[in-house]
Amino acid sequence: MGVVLMRLVGPMQSWGVQSRFSVRDTGLEPSKSGVVGLICAALGRGRAEAVDDLAELRLGVRVDREGQVLSDFHTAQNVLKAGGGIKNTEVSRRYYLTDACFLAGLESGNAALLGAIHTALRNPHWPLYLGRKAFVPGKPVWLRDGLRLGEDLETALSTFPWLGSREEVYPNRVRVVIEDPDGPATRPDQPLSFSERRFAPRRVRTVFIPAPPLPQEEAQCTSLA
Repeated sequence: MGVVLMRLVGPMQSWGVQSRFSVRDTGLEPSKSGVVGLICAALGRGRAEAVDDLAELRLGVRVDREGQVLSDFHTAQNVLKAGGGIKNTEVSRRYYLTDACFLAGLESGNAALLGAIHTALRNPHWPLYLGRKAFVPGKPVWLRDGLRLGEDLETALSTFPWLGSREEVYPNRVRVVIEDPDGPATRPDQPLSFSERRFAPRRVRTVFIPAPPLPQEEAQCTSLA
């Protein structure tokens, strides 16, 4: 068993799972379809290629900084109507997260696949983005110590150092959303095909865990103070 971890932090992120027509939503943490799509970009997999092996990975997300949900409006001109004809202007409302910080982990027994993902995140084939192409990462997604062979998902998420900055208030606990076949909540974001935009439901559970350890340099500063 092993885990590959990635840092998902940026000024804006959007992880929609229920977007319909003129309303584009965002979840409060990264969706599995969004994370798998990011990995496909890193590996250089085209939209029409199979994602079965990546979809089998078990996802967990640690929320080191809760983002704030905001929205804005977009307009498009000369839009095709479903029943035929052209609509002069279409207005859509789009939601996104600001200033959020996540540690995402994928668990598998396939060490070679995890290693390939970790390597690709450091030198991605295509640019990476956080849910939308305009939302680029504020820090590298790749983490130097992000490949955790021999660890399970829960251990990796609870022991990897906190991703917050020194200027932030260190939390007492953090929220974790983890894939669990017996979980009480359902998310419609299990990718089946990106080319056909087909997704299946998956079950998750949400837990709160004690705050992860501080990065070593910040822990040293705290002890000296």
